[in-house]
Amino acid sequence: MIIILTNNNDNLRADGRVFNELRPLKIEAGVLEKADGSAYLEIGGNKILAAVYGPRELHVRRIMRPDMAVIRCRYNMAPFSVGERKRPGPDRRSVEISKITADALRPAIFLEKFPRSTIDVFIEILEAEGGTRCAGITAASVALADAGIPMKDLVASCAAGKANGNVILDLSEDEDKEGEADLPIAIMPRSGEISLLQMDGHMTPDEFDKAVDLAIEGCKQISEAQKNAIKDRYGEENG
Repeated sequence: MIIILTNNNDNLRADGRVFNELRPLKIEAGVLEKADGSAYLEIGGNKILAAVYGPRELHVRRIMRPDMAVIRCRYNMAPFSVGERKRPGPDRRSVEISKITADALRPAIFLEKFPRSTIDVFIEILEAEGGTRCAGITAASVALADAGIPMKDLVASCAAGKANGNVILDLSEDEDKEGEADLPIAIMPRSGEISLLQMDGHMTPDEFDKAVDLAIEGCKQISEAQKNAIKDRYGEENG
């Protein structure tokens, strides 16, 4: 398990963080016995569980690929994950994030090693406090590595945005809802390749560039936490 602690610089935000500071972060790999790979992640008030099954034979012919595996993701928010009870089952947002998550993870996986197969990724949001799509991608990447699936790199994801006129890192729920812009990013840190970049809201070109740089730096910090979670998991087993 890895924890990134806050720092003691002058506070700029309601939760006491400075503009370029992540919320406290914990990642643990291998938390489910019956999944091929799994991870648990907390960042701020988010609590997220990810499980991976596969590669395994795919029987749905219409989506089968003869030359590579298919990655399928299911992002789901538990009814009790938010203040007002969420209706169970998929909605438009969860379907969109499921697709985005698969798109963000796909470039990192050597899918060609597993033709006619599927890799199924399940992301359950147990508690939500802003930034769940990024946190879900981060947890899913650790779960894929825990499953022993060959990957070019872990995928780390983080958002930057704009709130109260400032460009900031890792928006809280209030900053996301009340701010002017949100910009989630996912990267493969070793190559610097960006596998996800979205933006909701408005920023000037200079603010956009600053937000991208800030989010990438956040992803690099999160990547270190991911690697430490994998090392802790297998270091304990081998020790």
